[in-house]
Amino acid sequence: MARNGLNSSSAQTQELSKAKINIENLQKISGLLKYLKPYRTKFGIGMVFLLLSSLTGLAFPALIKMMVETAQGHLAGYGLPQTVNGIGYLAFAILFLQSFVSFFRIRLFVEVAEKALADIRRDTYFKMITLPMNFFANRRVGELNSRISADLSQIQDTITTTLAEMIRQIILLIGGITLLIIVSGKLTLFNLSILPLIVVAGVFFGKAIRKISRSAQDKLAESNTVVEETLQGIANVKAFVNEAYEANRYDKTLREVVKIALRGANYRGAFASFIIFCLFGAIVGVIWYGSLLVQAGSLSVGDLLAYVLYSVFVGAAMGSFPELYAHVQKAIGASERVLEILDEVNEPISIRENDNKINQIIKGDVAFKNIRFAYPSRSEITVLHDVSFEAKMGQKVAIVGPSGAGKSTIAGLILKFYDAQAGEICFDGKPSSAFSLTDIRNQVAIVPQDVILFGGTILENIAYGKLGASQQEIIEAAQKANAHQFIWAFPEQYETVVGERGVKLSGGQRQRIAIARALLKNPAILILDEATSSLDSESERLVQEALEILMKNRTSIIIAHRLSTIRDADKIIVLNHGNVVESGTHQALVQVENGLYKHLSGLQTNPPPPPKGV
Repeated sequence: MARNGLNSSSAQTQELSKAKINIENLQKISGLLKYLKPYRTKFGIGMVFLLLSSLTGLAFPALIKMMVETAQGHLAGYGLPQTVNGIGYLAFAILFLQSFVSFFRIRLFVEVAEKALADIRRDTYFKMITLPMNFFANRRVGELNSRISADLSQIQDTITTTLAEMIRQIILLIGGITLLIIVSGKLTLFNLSILPLIVVAGVFFGKAIRKISRSAQDKLAESNTVVEETLQGIANVKAFVNEAYEANRYDKTLREVVKIALRGANYRGAFASFIIFCLFGAIVGVIWYGSLLVQAGSLSVGDLLAYVLYSVFVGAAMGSFPELYAHVQKAIGASERVLEILDEVNEPISIRENDNKINQIIKGDVAFKNIRFAYPSRSEITVLHDVSFEAKMGQKVAIVGPSGAGKSTIAGLILKFYDAQAGEICFDGKPSSAFSLTDIRNQVAIVPQDVILFGGTILENIAYGKLGASQQEIIEAAQKANAHQFIWAFPEQYETVVGERGVKLSGGQRQRIAIARALLKNPAILILDEATSSLDSESERLVQEALEILMKNRTSIIIAHRLSTIRDADKIIVLNHGNVVESGTHQALVQVENGLYKHLSGLQTNPPPPPKGV
């Protein structure tokens, strides 16, 4: 699985590295800008403040020019102060105004960006949890987590800082060039002669930087996946003493991230050096040429000083674009990945909070009619071949067979995790398509072999079966599930925190919590997926007692490994290689000569002797 995930990540890296920034991609990415719409008023005010702070910045070279010329005896005019002190006081007043509007500009942009990003995170998460199971079968948890954390953080940085700074630098650039032309057209033409060189270099370096930035992001997501997998399987890591192996695996991915980042730094550094040489070389040339114009009497000292300061503004603005461009490239790459998730087709299921309302009641009849199924991720391997069977309301129907026969697949199909390629699943005689997905899952419960609990309290985990259930209902469900006694023995009782994935509880305790959760849900159809196969004898007895209560008066589909637990089933379906090979009661099936059920039952009743020497 890990190797498949790495191959998928590598393929994604290659695909994204081929993507180009064009109008179509920018239009797609602009879909994220709709999240700014609810906050457009504050965003607009922030833009006004951004404009004011930029324009006030452009006023300072003109004020310095006036101050120098006033000191030389030339009056400023235009209704401005006619003394050096007066112009100095005006400069500090404008500086205070700039500081004031800059504070509110930053404050408003951060507020808008944080709220918009919270909305994007919410919608991305909702989209993720309503996507079909096949989506998760083809992706790793660490990769998806990286989309919500790292990629959206990159977008957040761009909206809060990069976007505003880019707009500010564009205003300074346009305003600066305009004022340069006003001050001296000759010097401006001389100064802009290097612009074609910068544009050509920007296109060349920009492509390389974009490709490397995306590769670095994908490698970082890959390293996050290693951490996620290691921490989720920490017990296995320690049991096999593979801490050093996992550390080396993580270190290897980090070194690859560093290698890519350094390659990107080479390009950015070369681009920045080129820009600095061109821009500041141009400033030196301007001062040189401007001094000749002053000497010739066609330019004043104040105009030359103002021109040089505006040139610095323009140079700084242009010099900042490579770094800003790199940030925008990263944000575009991150946006594409987030939009990939938002564009996925989700399941037609309600995601309204506490939506346990059932519109169509399912009494409990389940029928498989010539079901043929292959997992979408392995479409070439057919798991079920024309499987047909029926479970009447209130019946216990067991499904047995060797590993890989397709038993657990049947559970997934009943819960509509997947759709069959052929055949039909019916509830109460009607095709499953006649019921909403929400109604089916609200009336079907599953107790799996490997129960995964959430990291909260026991109370919260049981209540997950019926959101909004009273504490009394939860306690009654726990009592029926043989769980109340061990819960009550804990110091914090129902408020006991179970830990990540329920690690603080034993396997039998987790199973009984799952049974209590299913009891609270009160489903019409119950699926038991090898619910007792991994338990010790005492835990199995307690869980089996709880299961008998849970199965009472409801249709139960029992996927069993231990055949002793399903002897009293109303019907036993025997699967082998995705085919129904036998069907009947325990008493009937053990009479079938050379039958698979009889063979499996014999193996468990009289296991073969161990090999010699063992």
